[in-house]
Amino acid sequence: MTLLDYLIFALYMVAVLAVGLWFFRRNKDAEDYYVGGRSVSGMHVGLSVVATDVGGGFSIGLGGVGFLMGLAGSWLLFTGLVGAWLSAIFIIPRVKRLDSRHGMLTYPDFLRHTYGDRVAAVAAVISGIGYLGFTGGQILAGAKLAAGTVVEGPVLGLSPLHFSLIAIGFFIVVYTMLGGLKAVIYTDTVQWIILLVGLIFFAIPFALQRVGGWQGLRASLPDRYFDLTAIDPITLINWFVTIIPIWLVAMTLYQRIYACRDQREARKAWFTAGLFEYPIMAFMGVILGMCARVLFPEAEPEMGLPMLIKSVLPAGLMGIVVAAYFSAIMSTADSCLMASSGNFVNDLLQRSRLKNSSDRTIIRISQVATGLIGVLAVLLAALSEDVLGAILHAYAFLVSGLFVPTLGAYFWRRATPAGALSAMLLGGGTTLTLIVTGLDLPAGLDASIFGISLSAIVFVIVSLITPGGSVVPLEESASGAMSLNVLSTPKLCAPVEPEEAP
Repeated sequence: MTLLDYLIFALYMVAVLAVGLWFFRRNKDAEDYYVGGRSVSGMHVGLSVVATDVGGGFSIGLGGVGFLMGLAGSWLLFTGLVGAWLSAIFIIPRVKRLDSRHGMLTYPDFLRHTYGDRVAAVAAVISGIGYLGFTGGQILAGAKLAAGTVVEGPVLGLSPLHFSLIAIGFFIVVYTMLGGLKAVIYTDTVQWIILLVGLIFFAIPFALQRVGGWQGLRASLPDRYFDLTAIDPITLINWFVTIIPIWLVAMTLYQRIYACRDQREARKAWFTAGLFEYPIMAFMGVILGMCARVLFPEAEPEMGLPMLIKSVLPAGLMGIVVAAYFSAIMSTADSCLMASSGNFVNDLLQRSRLKNSSDRTIIRISQVATGLIGVLAVLLAALSEDVLGAILHAYAFLVSGLFVPTLGAYFWRRATPAGALSAMLLGGGTTLTLIVTGLDLPAGLDASIFGISLSAIVFVIVSLITPGGSVVPLEESASGAMSLNVLSTPKLCAPVEPEEAP
């Protein structure tokens, strides 16, 4: 990078910190810090959703998938389109109706209204740990990008990657501690626009020019790189099972639903996010990975994209594109930090030890918690090597423990707290055990498939043999409209009125 590139990059980072400081001075209570005061428009939230979901981890990881698979790797983000649109149709109307009555702050707050405090607490622990893993994956993505583009050689006796881990981690943690969710959402909007402009107008044109245009790319890679069907069915199944359910249990997404002004704005945000994920970001990411494969065939797949950016862009433009990728990384890392902090502070500490604390005290404790979680995420990133693998493992752990009980809370009348608790512990525990032990699983299936299956079996059996069923499934009402009615179980839930058809 030239002096001009470093200057552009530095100015960008200073501007982001300034935004965090600006909102730091304006956050008055936990609602401001965690759900943006419930006043954000659908367009801002939609861009924040896609920036958070795709972010730097999937941006760098998607480049690695394109490096290895070609255009078929774009199916990775097709799962985002499916998950976003299903959520907009079936989930958002119900969550937003409940939120309007109870003023929820977190995903476990939703479960609390169905299953009670104990299940919500376990969900908070699972979600908090999962988002700690997400944050580590994002910081690792930022470090790989910095090591391939910004950091030249060892610094202070540290390798480029390890120095970058510390520097990027510090910057992300400080910014997130200061600003809260509203700062995250508004900077996500700007960061996502920067990323799209950087990729569409600079990175992709210069990369294609370097490889001889589209024809040169086709001539340089095997035909399978241009075949959308050239993907192992097991890989596709693993992606769908691991990623789509996250749209039902992701703390970052529930926070953004709560942050929207109303149901209409929330649904608009989710439809917008789905389109940006697929086809827009999906194909841009894999095409850049394919160009990197041509230029650096011996590179480690996830380092191919940073090497491409460093080699093909002229002075000035490189600083813009590197800043664009860092913006994507930050947009996910800060959201994951906020989610994990919200789980531990709002769902655990505030309900046990901070019940009578002032709003200002809770904000300060939230900031301290965010900082500590960020430090743990940096340490976790230092132990990882594969960005996409780290993210998918975190997805698998979250989904295995939380997906089935959450689905039951929406759609099954016999769902009980005991069934939900058993499913969370056994589902998440099974997947985590399979991941940590590294066992060879049948047919190459992802560990989450076994965790979800066990979770579903346990959930149904335990719910059927224990009392406390609390919800009525989604069904056609007499008028033909879809409804979700909650039975009278005062200790576990509050009634939800029939709602309009999605």
